[in-house]
Amino acid sequence: MSYTYDRVLGGVGIADADARVRKALADAGFGVLTEIDVQATMKKKIDVDMDAYRILGACNPTMAYKAIGLEPRVGAMLPCNVILREIDGGTEVSAIDPSASMAAIDNGELQAVAGQVGEMLKAAIEAA
Repeated sequence: MSYTYDRVLGGVGIADADARVRKALADAGFGVLTEIDVQATMKKKIDVDMDAYRILGACNPTMAYKAIGLEPRVGAMLPCNVILREIDGGTEVSAIDPSASMAAIDNGELQAVAGQVGEMLKAAIEAA
């Protein structure tokens, strides 16, 4: 089982990919709560150079509320991370498959919510 939904945006730089992904997420009802510039952090903290790599913490408030109502500690697994990674010829976009990340929790109702969120994230990644 793959744990991410992936798409390569060929010929698209990370800045343009970032804008496209944020718009697609917003159109699907997600907001970006957190963002980490991994490239800048690694340079600052351990003085290494790496290709551009960003992590966006995406959240759909309605679905997060449902999940927390079903399993109060599920917040430890939120938000849903989406990465943008510079590769040869473009930018790879990967979003977590919530069903894979929630598989450790024995709660069928939560699995159903995770499946819905996964379909929403997958559609957003495909639309970017």
